[in-house]
Amino acid sequence: MRGRVLILAGTAEARLVCAAVAGLDVLASLAGATAQPAPLAVPTRVGGFGGSVGLAAALEGVAAVLDATHPYALRISRKAAEVCAARGVPHLRLTRPGWPPRPGWRTHPDARAAAEALPQGARVFLSVGPGGLAPFLGRGLDLVCRRLDPAPAEPGVTWVVGRPPFALADEIATFRHHGISHLVTKDSGGPAAKLDAAEALGLAVHVIARPPPPPGEETHDIDRAIAFVRAHAADRDGG
Repeated sequence: MRGRVLILAGTAEARLVCAAVAGLDVLASLAGATAQPAPLAVPTRVGGFGGSVGLAAALEGVAAVLDATHPYALRISRKAAEVCAARGVPHLRLTRPGWPPRPGWRTHPDARAAAEALPQGARVFLSVGPGGLAPFLGRGLDLVCRRLDPAPAEPGVTWVVGRPPFALADEIATFRHHGISHLVTKDSGGPAAKLDAAEALGLAVHVIARPPPPPGEETHDIDRAIAFVRAHAADRDGG
């Protein structure tokens, strides 16, 4: 039966899916980590679910779940996969493909391993989000960290506020302005201007590998994700 589809959003891919299914009974969910998130074309809730129990309650009457969160948002992805499997709710995870490795990259299993590989005194551009900052603190590194929203001062950290997409020329200018010697990034996939800029400037690149995905069906195909939502969502007026 068709009904409401819950889209776990927060990515550019989620925005594209929402725009394509705006006339259907779809509810998007954002974690609330960003003060001013980009608007979505469907009704949107903001905030956590309160763990697996809260998520299970939120799925009452939901016909299907599309998980279009960031590939490193593993906590909510695991909960969604587990709860959907337990309740028999159709579930699909949409992620962008990772970047093909380039010569000279160093890949690490997690942020701590990446931090341990950096030499003291390195001027590091962290493209890991503010939530991934902790392993790099107290290691004698000069850190430049990009985030979406302004933040209070942090000793040893220079915040760079910006919202993607970022042009290659702007990334090169940012790295030069801050005297960056090393780039640390998650393997998020998508536009790779920062990687192109690092390559052009001869910077050392450290990539944090993706965590193992949760169980369940996964796709990189936005059209397939749109078709999944359309197959399970009722018209918004209940028709």
